[in-house]
Parts: sequence; structure tokens; C-alpha cells
Amino acid sequence: MQHILVYSILSNGVLEIGDTVFLRPSTQALAVQRQQELYFGKEANYQPRIFSENIPIPPFAFPPPFTRKYHEKPNICVGRISIKGISTSGMVQIGNTEHVYSEAKVDHIRQLSDRAIRPRTRVELRRD
Repeated sequence: MQHILVYSILSNGVLEIGDTVFLRPSTQALAVQRQQELYFGKEANYQPRIFSENIPIPPFAFPPPFTRKYHEKPNICVGRISIKGISTSGMVQIGNTEHVYSEAKVDHIRQLSDRAIRPRTRVELRRD
């Protein structure tokens, strides 16, 4: 590889050049989107349940197949790699990795004003 260009690495993103045995990036993020810029003062103590729950990893139902590989040319040659962004426990690996466990827990909250959530059309329910 001659050149690599990464514009942005955020929130436990990993750019690994070379071989590694174990990678475990982990992210817990709280994303709040509000229609109006308001701060009520006691919002920093919010602990979403999603952050304390474990993500279940399903077991493999069968053993992995046996593979035999023969590489006539074992190297992959590229001139340039361009990446816009690596974020939220994402990884770019140039080399070998034996074990990867990546976890991203994001709680998205959208707070809209009363006017934004009122329907513009009138809905009626009838029983016939």
C-alpha cells in the first residue's frame, strides 16, 4: 500500500495497520435531537437501560467448515485507500486479526414540540 487517507476517526473507531491478536472497541452513546434548544438542568443523570444490558451472542449451530487455502501470491497490493470515516466501534484493519468483538450501544432520543407531533388531518374511528 502506497497511501491511506482517513478523513475522520470518532467514538472508538479503530485504524489498525499491522497484525493484531484481539480487537475489542466498545461505545456507549446518547444521541439527543431536539426541535427547540432547551436544557432543563437535571438531564445528566439519565442512565438508559440499553447500556446495562448484555448483547446476546448466538452460538454457532454447527462447527465451521474446514478450509484449505493456497495463495499463489499472498500479498494484496493497492496504491491508495481513501476512507471518509470510521466511527462508533467501527474498524479498518490492514493486516491480520485473530479475534474481533465490537460493540456499539446507542440510545437515540428525539424530542419534538407539541405542534410538531399533532396530526394535520383529523382521524375518526367508527364502529359500524
